[in-house]
Amino acid sequence: MKKLIIASTSTIHGGNYLEYLLPTLEIHFKDCREILFVPYARPGGISHDEYTATVRAAFAKINKTVKGLHEFENPIDAIQRAEGIFTGGGNTFLLVTQLYENKVMEVLAKTVENGTPYLGSSAGSNITGLTMQTTNDMPIIYPPSFKTLGLIPFNLNPHYLDADLQSKHMGETRETRIKEFHAFNTLPVLGLREGSWLEVSGEKIILKGTLTARLFRQNQSPEEVEPEIDLAFLGK
Repeated sequence: MKKLIIASTSTIHGGNYLEYLLPTLEIHFKDCREILFVPYARPGGISHDEYTATVRAAFAKINKTVKGLHEFENPIDAIQRAEGIFTGGGNTFLLVTQLYENKVMEVLAKTVENGTPYLGSSAGSNITGLTMQTTNDMPIIYPPSFKTLGLIPFNLNPHYLDADLQSKHMGETRETRIKEFHAFNTLPVLGLREGSWLEVSGEKIILKGTLTARLFRQNQSPEEVEPEIDLAFLGK
C-alpha cells in the first residue's frame, strides 16, 4: 500500500527545516530506523553532502538516521533496500535529469508503489505527479523526459501563490501559468500553498494542513479544495 507525505515546502516562514512536519513524519516513518535521502535537486547549487547534512540534522530530532543516495555505489539497490525515502526540494529539472541518468526513476516509483514510506518536498513533491510540467523552476538542464513517478493521478504546483492585487508586478501570476499549461494539457493541477501537504494512504489522497488548495482543471473555473478532502476522485 502506498504511503506518501507530499509537502509544498520543507520550511515554513519563521521555522526550521522540516520542523512543522516532524510530528507527522514521526508517525509516517515510525517503522524506519534510517531514511534514504535523494539530494539530486541541490537547492542553490549546494553539494550533495551539504544537503544531506541538513536533512540528517532535522531527522535526528525524531531519532532517525539519514544516508544520502549519492553515498551508494549502486543507487538502484539502495532504493530497493530503503526503509523510508525522502526526496528534497531544489530544481526539478535537475532532479528529474539525475533520476533518469542514474536509472532510478522507474525503480523509485515501483518501490514506493510497493509500500516504502516516501516524503517529498517541493521538487521532491513535483515528481510524485504524472509529469514535472507544472514546476516553478528554471530549465537549467534538459531532462530526458518530463514524465515523473505517477504516484498520484494529477500534477502539482508546490509553493502556490495567490495573485497580490496590491502588487505592481506586471508578470504572469501562478494561475496564469497553469492556464497556459491547460491550453495544451488535460491533467488536473493542484496548487499547494505553503504549510500544506498531501497524505497518501493506498488510494486515498487527503489534503492536510489548515489552508485550502487551489484546483485547476482544463476548461473549468479554478476551485478551492478544503482540508481533509480526498482527492482520489481526480483519477476517475
